[in-house]
Amino acid sequence: MTSFFKHTKPGSIALVALTAALLQPLAYAQSPAKSGTDPMQGGKAGSSSMPAGMDMKAMMKNNNDKMSSMQMMGNTDIDFAMMMRVHHQGAIEMAEAELLDGKDAQMRKMAKDIIAAQKKEIAQLDKFLAKSGHPVDKMNK
Repeated sequence: MTSFFKHTKPGSIALVALTAALLQPLAYAQSPAKSGTDPMQGGKAGSSSMPAGMDMKAMMKNNNDKMSSMQMMGNTDIDFAMMMRVHHQGAIEMAEAELLDGKDAQMRKMAKDIIAAQKKEIAQLDKFLAKSGHPVDKMNK
């Protein structure tokens, strides 16, 4: 195993660690829906059209699929910016779902704060990517 690390660029190891950290929440998203809801029956625990927990789980899967299918450039800075942009957009989508169906004032405030912070960081990432010759419109093609 140590010979693997001798021949691996430090940036590659960092990118693998970042990817693992970004994907770790999926393990938590695998928990079953709240009791009283049955995904197969379309039961509801809240006002959402899907069972509680299913919206978030689907969002996490979609976000993971987007990150997994991204082509890496081999430049740690650009790869980081591209992956973090998708990750932050996923956080915005989850926070928006909280604002649609969430009831707890503290969680709703947190969702609003997350949206504001993630939008600001996405703008910074977009600026970096454009400056580096990798504008967002290229990522989506």
